[in-house]
Amino acid sequence: MFRRRKGQDTPSADEVLEDGLDAELESDETDEADEPAAPVVDRSGGPFDTSEVPDDGLTRLDLGGLRVAGAEGMEIRLEVDEATQNVMAVTIVSGDSAMQLTAFAAPRTEGIWDDVRRDIRNNLAGNGTVDEVDGPLGPELRATLSLQGPDGKQVSQPVRFVGVDGPRWFLRGLFTGRGARDAAAAAPLEAVLRATVVVRGDEAMAPGDALPLNVPTALPDGMSQTGGADAEGDEDDAAPDRRTPLPPPVRGPEITEIR
Repeated sequence: MFRRRKGQDTPSADEVLEDGLDAELESDETDEADEPAAPVVDRSGGPFDTSEVPDDGLTRLDLGGLRVAGAEGMEIRLEVDEATQNVMAVTIVSGDSAMQLTAFAAPRTEGIWDDVRRDIRNNLAGNGTVDEVDGPLGPELRATLSLQGPDGKQVSQPVRFVGVDGPRWFLRGLFTGRGARDAAAAAPLEAVLRATVVVRGDEAMAPGDALPLNVPTALPDGMSQTGGADAEGDEDDAAPDRRTPLPPPVRGPEITEIR
């Protein structure tokens, strides 16, 4: 399922990290033309650069800077900034787990995940606990945030940050819900992350700048849209006559879903 929302629907943890890619990363911006290539990172199992797309038969949704493979029973949401209508991130929901993907530009000579992990730890200081562990994708951060719930009471929210450095790009995954701690719940989302293709492009970008994403105007074969959703997204998913091609994006509170 693909859903476009007007307004932010990102995990609350991400609001704490608005400054996670700070000015120190921007200071790495140099003339890349004369720099040697970055050390090779083992990404044989993904995620992939656009020059490495495998012949795996997967259907991927083209979102501009990211191409994301859908899976049965999952929902793909685009997080749209209300003020600019720019797509900021993509969130994949699987049951009671979610993973937000954001891709950034990086220097040609080195990755930025080490710096980003440090910045995340600094930003979370005083707002919860955070530990660095070795995960299936390498070093990652697992944090427990202290946040204010809808009723005004403080609640604890587990989150998990994974990162992968690629050629001139960096891909960050933010896991929330049960998948932030439960390996079995996280596995389907990790498979989506590994199957993701990052499209860096050739344009000059400062390290830490988010790669541009867009709402697709057409769907690949194998994906369909369920129209007629109300403000809460409730609808009869079994009705075949309500499945239509994805229309061009429009402004307003409408929600478009694809199952």
